Amino acid sequence: MAVSVPAWGQYRQTISNNLSNCSASSGPAVKVTVRGIETSTGNMRVQSYRGVKADWLKSGRWINRIQTSARAGTMTFCMPVPAAGVYGIAVRHDKNGNGKTDLSSDGGGMSNNPSINIFNLGKPSYKKTRFTVGEGVTSITINMKYM
Repeated sequence: MAVSVPAWGQYRQTISNNLSNCSASSGPAVKVTVRGIETSTGNMRVQSYRGVKADWLKSGRWINRIQTSARAGTMTFCMPVPAAGVYGIAVRHDKNGNGKTDLSSDGGGMSNNPSINIFNLGKPSYKKTRFTVGEGVTSITINMKYM
């Protein structure tokens, strides 16, 4: 049985946070500044998705993932993307590092900083989070939200 792989690259690539991938001559990539990280405990996870309904926040449909130790305050990540296009970025602060989403303590944020509430269960529409990435480096800021 053949498996279809998108022409622009495979899903589920874990990469390191290499800020040189966001230098002036690099791209396409997204320089993600994450503000409002509450503590230096646990892990930060940043994932990129194609900015389409079929992929946004769907299990296993992320393109690249960066996972690293959390640092209180502001952190910067460089997320290369396969090609110029429309993408969304999701960030999660797993405060206790257990790999699970603990709604009472963990934090999160998404590109374009949409409102997150009980009615959308923290999953805003791809239409509210998607943005265009050109051939170079696109900079965005995500503000963390905690319960």
